[in-house]
Amino acid sequence: MKFWDASAIVPLIAWQEKTEPMRALLDEDTVMCVWWTTPVECLSAVSRLRREGALNEEQVEKAARHLADLTEAWNEVEPTTRVRNTAMRLLRVHPLRAADACQLAAALAACNGNPQDLPFVCLDDRLREAGRKEGFLVL
Repeated sequence: MKFWDASAIVPLIAWQEKTEPMRALLDEDTVMCVWWTTPVECLSAVSRLRREGALNEEQVEKAARHLADLTEAWNEVEPTTRVRNTAMRLLRVHPLRAADACQLAAALAACNGNPQDLPFVCLDDRLREAGRKEGFLVL
């Protein structure tokens, strides 16, 4: 099992430069763990790509279907006081946005505070660096 940040899931549902490497990672281990708001973040990214003209409406609909399929199979970390408190700590020690702090806090919850036990799949540079500093093997 790997923890997947939304930034790494978007290429799985909408063709991008990183689609093939992300698909290869998923093929290695199809058990995904994600944060509770990941579907919202993914749809936000796909919608932004549509507004920017990188995707057309048909591609957006296809991405939404792929996302729905993934949500049926993955494991979600639910919002808890522990995740919120961890996210607040992460904001004080890393230059993260709120959503990224929640993603990283969820990953820490998923591995029961043992980041060496759970690879972290992420394409966001700032979040990747914070994940490394917290002890994750970042893919």
